[in-house]
Amino acid sequence: MSTIFSKNIANIDQAIELGLRKEEFKEICKILGRTPNFTELSIYSVMWSEHCSYKNSIHWLKKLPKDGPHMLVKAGEENAGLVDIGDGLACAFKIESHNHPSALEPYQGAATGVGGINRDIFTMGARPIAQMNSLRFGNYDSPRTKWLLKGVVKGIGNYGNSFGIPVLSGEVFFDESYDQNPLVNAFSAGVMNVENLISATAKGPGNPVFIVGSSTGKDGIHGAAFASKDITEDSMDDLPAVQVGDPFQEKLLLEASLELAKTDAVVGMQDMGAAGITCSTSEMSAAGNVGMKIDLDKVPTRQTEMKDWEILLSESQERMLVVVEKGKESQVKKIFDKWDLNCELIGEVTSGDLLEFYQNGQCVASIPPSSLVLGGGAPVYQREYKEPEYYSKYQEFNIENIVVPNDLVKVGKFLFSLPNIASKKWIYEQYDSMVGTNNVSTNNPSDAGVALVKGTHRGIAMSVDCNSRYVHGDPEKGTAIAVSEAARNIVVSGGEPSAITNCLNFGNPYHPESYWQFVGAIKGMSKACEKFSTPVTGGNVSFYNQSIVEGKEVPVFPTPTIGMIGLLEDVRKIMSLNFKYKDDHIFLIGKLVDDISSSEYLVKYHNEKASPAPYFNLDEEFELQQCIKQLISKNIVNAAHDCADGGLFVTIVEMAIASDLGCDLKSNQNFRKDAFLFGESQGRVVVTVSPNLLNAFNTQMNEKNVPCFHLGKVTQNPDIIIDSSVFGTADSFKEISNSVINL
Repeated sequence: MSTIFSKNIANIDQAIELGLRKEEFKEICKILGRTPNFTELSIYSVMWSEHCSYKNSIHWLKKLPKDGPHMLVKAGEENAGLVDIGDGLACAFKIESHNHPSALEPYQGAATGVGGINRDIFTMGARPIAQMNSLRFGNYDSPRTKWLLKGVVKGIGNYGNSFGIPVLSGEVFFDESYDQNPLVNAFSAGVMNVENLISATAKGPGNPVFIVGSSTGKDGIHGAAFASKDITEDSMDDLPAVQVGDPFQEKLLLEASLELAKTDAVVGMQDMGAAGITCSTSEMSAAGNVGMKIDLDKVPTRQTEMKDWEILLSESQERMLVVVEKGKESQVKKIFDKWDLNCELIGEVTSGDLLEFYQNGQCVASIPPSSLVLGGGAPVYQREYKEPEYYSKYQEFNIENIVVPNDLVKVGKFLFSLPNIASKKWIYEQYDSMVGTNNVSTNNPSDAGVALVKGTHRGIAMSVDCNSRYVHGDPEKGTAIAVSEAARNIVVSGGEPSAITNCLNFGNPYHPESYWQFVGAIKGMSKACEKFSTPVTGGNVSFYNQSIVEGKEVPVFPTPTIGMIGLLEDVRKIMSLNFKYKDDHIFLIGKLVDDISSSEYLVKYHNEKASPAPYFNLDEEFELQQCIKQLISKNIVNAAHDCADGGLFVTIVEMAIASDLGCDLKSNQNFRKDAFLFGESQGRVVVTVSPNLLNAFNTQMNEKNVPCFHLGKVTQNPDIIIDSSVFGTADSFKEISNSVINL
């Protein structure tokens, strides 16, 4: 090995160019006891990038709650979290970002994000049954935003539809802070028999190591490092860091992997995502306290004469690393031959803490795998953080300085013309929501998506939530709201919240103001998850979501996206949001306050951006959700819909649109009318009650310490009437809403 290490010796300038810091280069030399060569330096550059090592976030991530009543696999233990759903079945689920690739090449960036998150699920032995996504874009009227939106939506749709997994739910939010740096967060959930769990761990010296799936090409090289730096005017030079996906190849890989999971031949398996072969070999080795010896000449490649570091760092899609029980190689090859996929023996597990890569008979890299991974030798930093100047200014907002408009009908129609409120029909119609027949919520419109667990009446309810404007206004409160809204969406659909995964999208961690937002988000998430007994099963951190515009760094709104799942014991009892019958009583459950902070109404109608997060009380939110659970379980309400973006008015109109019925309502005269209709204070749900169940409803509410206000009744007349003013029909609002996002 000494001869190979005498060549291509790396230097500190190369380390900095690859994204490492001076002190990190010195630490690498200390770990190895020598100066690394270029290939080894490249390995450390990706494995010690923020994307892979979480070096700037792990200190705080460890503070998130990880224990819960349904937990089977905790955060960081496997490729995805795993929760018990009863009868020997489990749900694997996770959300991850693909932001930087999507900013440069939106179609492939989004498509490969979908492919990667699905691989995390089926690598564990679970069959994906549902997908969701959370998307952020800049000013909707700009040509760049429309180009990005078209590409991302088409990428998600084409890959997901071809792969054959329905999209159940999602969210799209527009704000100018995302003009150059969109966010593309993809979620996947799958179901498996607990006994078929495949661990991402290498064991047993002498056991063979296989690479399976697609061939390795030059796409995606240094993708993990690319995801850990700024988007600039020169970022198009990094286009090779964007991977290219093949959903049909992934479908074959899915079926082969699940067939393999039912055998006794597999020791461990891991998806090749960020950093490709480098990441999968090092993480599996470190997890099993073993090493590996890998021959790169045996890796199937798309191009000839690929360099060792190109093979190691390639992020070509649809690939897995599989460790097999020695003597059962033919059994594994037979399965992958059946599905017409590569299945090549590239090395073996070794004893000790050493990962060795060979090419042309020479050792090109020799590294302790424990030095590469999270919790091992990868650096851990506690960054400085401080409150940004804008925060105190936002807290000074006074509602009395905002004049209540005379024409609230005009305001209502204006809200439905906003991209953040308008229908996302143009988007979701490009996604196949019915493939696989798992989707229960298509014909039962509900706040959460619900997927049937085949062979049972049980369902998995899921929601993805985050109002980035709230988090910007107050990171701790805004993130607690995101967790609470995800739980509320599941509860009003008839489910019981179980656990969350998160995708933490923030700016530069070396900037104290951005890091302050991150720390606040962790604190808020922890409090809310503990309150709802919804532990964090994993996810990812995406820093460096900012753009350099005219020499100035512009970060996106802090966006800690929450993906939550819950259990629905009987999908036949799913609670939908649409009005059902005329003369049903309509109630608003939850505390009323005079608050318009951070609302779409305040920001877009009054052009007032400086305000805090809306009113929120975690204890009141918890009690509200307990109350809603009982009302639904006792069959007292026949529709339920939470108040979110756009406030009570948007909630009511959405219930009408989904039913083609109208309503006749009265506002509460003790509150400002604009706050009552358009404010976004939290902890509120609208329900409808049949006249014959009114006594049961009143009895139940009298037992609860939760405020309740009678709004009015459902009408056969399709008009939305509030305080005798006709705001329009459900169809008129539907027409306005559908016309906004239509490319």
